[in-house]
Amino acid sequence: MKNRIIVYLLAISIIAGCSKNYDDADYSFDYEEYNEYSGESYNEIIENPFISVSDNPISTFSIDVDGGSYTNSRRFINDGTIPPENAIRTEEFINYFAYNYPEPNDETPFYIGAELAACPWEPNNKILKIGIKGKNISRDNLPPANFVFLIDVSGSMQSEDKLELLKNCFTLMVEEMRSTDRIAIVTYAGSDAIALESTLCSNKNDIIAAINKLDAGGSTAGAKGINTAYEIAEKNFILNGNNRIIIGTDGDFNVGISSQEELIALIKKKRESGIFLTTLGVGSGNLNEGMLEQLANNGNGNFEYIDNIEQGKKVFIYDYNSFYAVAKDVKLQVEFSTETVAKYRLIGYENRLLNDSDFTDNTKDAGELGSNQTVSALYEIVPTQEKASNVFTMQVNYKLPNSESSNTFSFNLENNSTTFDESSENLRFATTVAAFALLMRKSQYIKNVTYDDVISWANKAKTYNPHYYKDGFIEVVKKVKELNK
Repeated sequence: MKNRIIVYLLAISIIAGCSKNYDDADYSFDYEEYNEYSGESYNEIIENPFISVSDNPISTFSIDVDGGSYTNSRRFINDGTIPPENAIRTEEFINYFAYNYPEPNDETPFYIGAELAACPWEPNNKILKIGIKGKNISRDNLPPANFVFLIDVSGSMQSEDKLELLKNCFTLMVEEMRSTDRIAIVTYAGSDAIALESTLCSNKNDIIAAINKLDAGGSTAGAKGINTAYEIAEKNFILNGNNRIIIGTDGDFNVGISSQEELIALIKKKRESGIFLTTLGVGSGNLNEGMLEQLANNGNGNFEYIDNIEQGKKVFIYDYNSFYAVAKDVKLQVEFSTETVAKYRLIGYENRLLNDSDFTDNTKDAGELGSNQTVSALYEIVPTQEKASNVFTMQVNYKLPNSESSNTFSFNLENNSTTFDESSENLRFATTVAAFALLMRKSQYIKNVTYDDVISWANKAKTYNPHYYKDGFIEVVKKVKELNK
């Protein structure tokens, strides 16, 4: 099963950017497609190293709104096990949580800002936080929706934490829909089938009845289902609307096109249709998490893992607006000042790195941002001894959801650093979550930090606490602390 390939997005960022000088790292990226862990599959993550600003002052990457790595890791922890290192993508831990960023105050579809503070695990260094928030659109003003649910009903989906959980979650979503929105249901096992033609949500009872009839059995021909789902989405395409496929599966494709490389190639072609993609992972034992995350990355969408019905409520009710993109192909390019920064390290986003020239390349795919959705990115920087004012110049490149022309703007960050305790709650909580992920990964880049530190920092940074998810985070950290005794 372990065929050797170069994982797609990392290959782009490294091969195309091979002239960059990375400190203390071997970027030979001829590694295995999957790391198997008790039958589950994860793509390898090699942490970003510190980079010398004198060698390469520019850092370019795509935003990532996924939260699936956090909830999947939480599932391991709740089951009494530390998750495997390659299941832990630090940026998805950070971006699972909402941050209290302001609304955009102009025609730009999102707010973006930055902040600088002392690094809590290396006081001589600093943490740079970049924060983004998509504009909030009221439910009544959201564009009309054309959803296709693509649901895996193969034999591997029979357990309560798979198909039955998905059925309950999709029912929650149907109840949120407006009467003018549309839903179709495609299933796949040994072959694909149309369980429900595209139906107006004024007929919610019919849609829910079709969901309730779903049963699991057979092998998994995922590619056939993907093709059929896109055909239905294209047939019912709404101009200037929200056209999206939501895949619910354990990712165990085993009939027809089934390799990660082949499925990514298929999804890359399909995204040209203007249809967005969300992937939902469920279950354990044969979860192909690496596959699902990469399909979302390459399909103009996001990846979430659903470990329980409460997480279903988060995805389908509380974060419902995130299904509606306000910007796509959002790329960030940061140029650090050689006067104030000696080295920098992007924390996480390892499979979202871009070559510097990709920033202005309109054909280069990048991440999408939903309505009211927040994204945070952290750099750890080693400052120089200079007292110059500017830290970096950042450019942002993005497209509107139904456009192929890009927009670019830029701003500077002044060297107004604070202590960690004096920094904003947003910076402190994002840094706390990152520290937790790095501790579990046994990262070489975090020192002199304990789980007690993480708990203490989190308790001091939870004034803004929608649905008490920060309290849940603290409980997860406490469980990991106990598992490490």
